[in-house]
Amino acid sequence: MGKSHLAIAAARRLGGLGAEVTVLSLAGLPEGEWIDLLLDRLPLDAASREESIKPWIKLENHLRENAILGRPVVLVFDDIDRAPADAQAGIGRIAASAEARFATSVIVATARPEGLPQVPEAVRQRAAVRIDLAPWSEDDVVEYLADNLTRAGLDRKVFSFSAAATIQRFATGMPEIIRRLAHLSLAAAEAAGLARVDAATVEAVWRELSPQGAEPTPAKAVKEASADQSPPPVRVVRRLWG
Repeated sequence: MGKSHLAIAAARRLGGLGAEVTVLSLAGLPEGEWIDLLLDRLPLDAASREESIKPWIKLENHLRENAILGRPVVLVFDDIDRAPADAQAGIGRIAASAEARFATSVIVATARPEGLPQVPEAVRQRAAVRIDLAPWSEDDVVEYLADNLTRAGLDRKVFSFSAAATIQRFATGMPEIIRRLAHLSLAAAEAAGLARVDAATVEAVWRELSPQGAEPTPAKAVKEASADQSPPPVRVVRRLWG
């Protein structure tokens, strides 16, 4: 839940710590394009970009250069389970390599639970840490809203607790939906001249976004629906929320 949101947040944090971080979303990419897109996102110098060598060699050279400089490289691949076959093979090749040029390279890959069987074996077998993301709770949403309001210079109590709880219920704990629904609810409250965002405002915004008025699937029902799916044999080392 919220894996793409977490990937971006992690990239910002790691970049602030001095790592070279590149994020590439793999969902829907056609065959043969992933490595060119990855190279476009890497901070290559002009000479390296214009060098007429194969893309894979260009990537290896860049990783080798960072290894020599002792600069960590973090490659974040979102939706690896929906990546084309050549991208999965290439990422597996990086993960499986024991060569020195990859010594300071770290791969972070995200996938849906049902997509884990599609993740390359080379990546799954060498994964040092697996992080299972759970839906955000009401307290998580309250903390998230308060933090973002503070960053924006606004009153951290603009959203009532009931409003935050309503956002969590309609968004079913999904961070991206929570962010959008909160933003639109804040705009709606301001337009209506309200000092605070209440649950009624959030519900009205949700009804506008979802004309059918469908209620979100309760978390309990989601858990029951997935109860028959056996978890993969990977030890959970750490659990984080997005």
